[in-house]
Amino acid sequence: MGIKKQILKSKPIAKVSFKIAKNDANDAKNAALVGDFNNWSETAHPFKALKDGSFSITIELETGRNYQFRYLLDGNTWINDNDADSFQASGIGEEQNCVIEL
Repeated sequence: MGIKKQILKSKPIAKVSFKIAKNDANDAKNAALVGDFNNWSETAHPFKALKDGSFSITIELETGRNYQFRYLLDGNTWINDNDADSFQASGIGEEQNCVIEL
């Protein structure tokens, strides 16, 4: 998996790219980026499926904040990105959310 951040010089925005590698996707047919930046919507940020079986998406987020997120595979399997800046308890059992710091 991977996360790349590109901070824009012209405005307080970062272009953030998220990628789920094929072996982490576990043969999923679709994936979604779900987080506090989209009110935990499971449909707001669908990943693009790549020919090699991986998934990717790039979104713009305001800098100067931290965001919690997770990946949702096939609408029923939640996974985290090991490349997240940190992790925070989700409040649901022992699950943790990924955190990205901008």
